[in-house]
Amino acid sequence: MYFAHFRLNLEVKLKPMLFADPKLKPLVGVVHVQALPGTPCHKYSMTEIIEKAIRDSEIYLEEGVNSILIENMHDCPYLNREVGPEIIAGMTAVCSELRKLTNKPLGIQILAGANKAALAVALASGLQYIRVEGFVFSHIADEGQMDSDAGELLRYRANIGANQIQVFTDIKKKHSSHSLTADITISETAKAAAFFLSNGVIISGASTGVEPDLVDLKKVKESVDLPVIIGSGITTNNIDKFYPFADAFIVGSFFKADGKWENDVDTTRVKEMIQKINYLRKL
Repeated sequence: MYFAHFRLNLEVKLKPMLFADPKLKPLVGVVHVQALPGTPCHKYSMTEIIEKAIRDSEIYLEEGVNSILIENMHDCPYLNREVGPEIIAGMTAVCSELRKLTNKPLGIQILAGANKAALAVALASGLQYIRVEGFVFSHIADEGQMDSDAGELLRYRANIGANQIQVFTDIKKKHSSHSLTADITISETAKAAAFFLSNGVIISGASTGVEPDLVDLKKVKESVDLPVIIGSGITTNNIDKFYPFADAFIVGSFFKADGKWENDVDTTRVKEMIQKINYLRKL
């Protein structure tokens, strides 16, 4: 009886979804959680880590972003697929506190490719979606080779009763070599992700802060009947050209002081982007 009540409460918290409004192209602000316990760059207490994540989130929410994506990007160098219980516990603590700030959609990514861990944290914290890498095909990342985990991940999602949590999947992911799949186009990769039940595909540039290829974006948009999300490189100077072809925008680096992802969120930069996207929405 208790677990049925717990799950019901989570389902209530899990609304609205990121694409609940079909007319809105959501703007997603990224919170880069400070290095967690056990990682090489760890130096803050969990209380300080949570307070910093709250400060960044409050700026996003006050200025009007539509969603927040929480990432453990300071935990470099990253592990390949598997992270320790200290990372899962730390991310759950952060996400649970951010969940209290808003009923807007929240998401999580746990690097690198720790997709099952992200799903577990999302369920425990009442988040709406996860960003995953290595969903279809194989690629060589900074951490080594990653093979498809779609079958395992979605079975795990069903087994823990988390089918309401959406899975947005990077394709031809940044910071990676795709020589293993060089004969497979980005359009075919997107089709494979759709066939494997992705809830949306993410297009990025070659690395963090680098914009995607506009031609690739158009090809993917024409190939799948899924939300197509830009996952890197969006600024106030280039969002105009991408806006007609994308369904959502994940923005991290541009929102930070000096445009560097490791810095604090800059309120002025967030205001500028909100003004720009609101202008585009009215066109």
